[in-house]
Amino acid sequence: MATLPITKRGAEQLKAELHRLKTVDRPSVINAIAEARAQGDLSENAEYDAAKDRQGFVEGRIQEIEGKLSAAQIIDPSTVDANGKVVFGSTVELEDEETGANVKYQIVGEDEADLKLGLINIGSPIARALIGKEEGDSAEVQAPGGVRRYEIIAVSYI
Repeated sequence: MATLPITKRGAEQLKAELHRLKTVDRPSVINAIAEARAQGDLSENAEYDAAKDRQGFVEGRIQEIEGKLSAAQIIDPSTVDANGKVVFGSTVELEDEETGANVKYQIVGEDEADLKLGLINIGSPIARALIGKEEGDSAEVQAPGGVRRYEIIAVSYI
């Protein structure tokens, strides 16, 4: 299985979710199933069916997270030294060459991506266009509205 890059913060978030699923969600689903069973006939018991569905979701998510963590290559961006190049985990400040608007993104793994927080997936078109570039370089990104050009203002590893 291929390794999946993930930042240290992202790995901690996955571990916290896994802990919650195992210690809070799983026991509550087990209790819900037990309560539904106590009501008698399971063939027409909507609470039982809902609890079993929830159990399937929780167990599936636990397996998914455990699989991702076992294949994870945890990267601490603050220890990366890429000589000013844009790499996984780096924070990049960009200027849209057309509008002059500045944006700041950190390149992260798939599970951590959240555009509202400025966290972009390593597989996104903008991240792929930025990887390997340096401060002062321009990057062309194929966006839904057409090609956008960005100048890299700063690259940091935080």
